[in-house]
Amino acid sequence: MDTVFSISLPREAYTVAVVRDVLGALLDRMGMCRACVDGILLSASEACANAVEHGDPAADYEVGAEFAPGWCGLRISHTGRAPNPGALAARFTSDRTPLPGLESESGRGILLMRYLMDEVAFHGEPHTTVVLRKRLTACDPAANGAPPRDHRSSSGQLALS
Repeated sequence: MDTVFSISLPREAYTVAVVRDVLGALLDRMGMCRACVDGILLSASEACANAVEHGDPAADYEVGAEFAPGWCGLRISHTGRAPNPGALAARFTSDRTPLPGLESESGRGILLMRYLMDEVAFHGEPHTTVVLRKRLTACDPAANGAPPRDHRSSSGQLALS
């Protein structure tokens, strides 16, 4: 069964943690292994942080997720100013993207996303959108035909950790 959700959030730094909490709970509930969940959450956090930092003049940004047998897909988008599409596309696709200097406070997010996710894409106008996809792997119970782990408490409520 496919699961889809989307959320619109103000372009405020605290909302990156909100996305991590919601997405993390869903991924855990699906039964994904901890390493895969951590990689997806870090990638989503980087994309959300970029939307918060670079999304002027948009007041908000959107996060959409789709979970289906075998994969997880995320879309992080805003209607703010789009960066130079050629330069940004090169950072998403080039195998020779230079690393930022050791003293640099930014510039590693796209590299992290590319390393941690199976697919990373950038789409410009009319919405600046980052698309992230991760396939379920052999370490995920669902990939091996096992049912998802049940994280409900004895009262039937979803237990968030």
